Amino acid sequence: MVNKEPKTYLFYSTLKKFFMKQNSKNKSQAATNGGNKPATTNGNGSGSSLLEKFFIDQLKDIYYAEQQLLKAIPKMAQACTTEELEDAFNDHLRQTERHVKRLEKVFQVIGQKAEGKKCEAIEGIIKEAETIIKETKKGTMTRDAALIIAAQKVEHYEIATYGGLVQVAITMGLHRAAGILDKTLIEEEATDALLTEIAENDINLEAEQEGSYSWERGTETSGSPATYTM
Repeated sequence: MVNKEPKTYLFYSTLKKFFMKQNSKNKSQAATNGGNKPATTNGNGSGSSLLEKFFIDQLKDIYYAEQQLLKAIPKMAQACTTEELEDAFNDHLRQTERHVKRLEKVFQVIGQKAEGKKCEAIEGIIKEAETIIKETKKGTMTRDAALIIAAQKVEHYEIATYGGLVQVAITMGLHRAAGILDKTLIEEEATDALLTEIAENDINLEAEQEGSYSWERGTETSGSPATYTM
């Protein structure tokens, strides 16, 4: 079982620091401007926020990514050798459906239309997963070991994205949006940990038995250990 307490503590700790900093900032502004809060600008006299624009852009990016994963995960599950890994992929598929709905809720919270923007990163990661399926032998544990690595690349991208979005949302005072995004972040971290557990407990060990290593074959042929030069 994955311990979620440290992540939850970090989330509320960050919120506390934000409120303390914001309260101090507001008092300083009130003293400087006679109690009138200045209009937010991007540093160039414009009323639009560059940070808000970036936040929305990243929401569209991960929204697109999650929708592409709804198509990719079933293919990865179908390619699995073990039932355990297949079940893990199918469970995460259901999670991904919830992640899409949460993102739509975040768009609603900030008054924006839910739409995606092509994510080159996820396109590349999915393409690599498809290549792994083509290049590994069906029914082997090596294929499952490779699929876990491909899936964890997806998870690490999502963890980085959701983690960043949570912090930016808190910075902008979008605490409801931050809370929604943080739920998904916790689930992505749990999935990553589960995949590591599956790999370490069974799959990697069994994949290691599928054939001999090239350096071992070299030793058997020559009768002495192979030597390598840098």
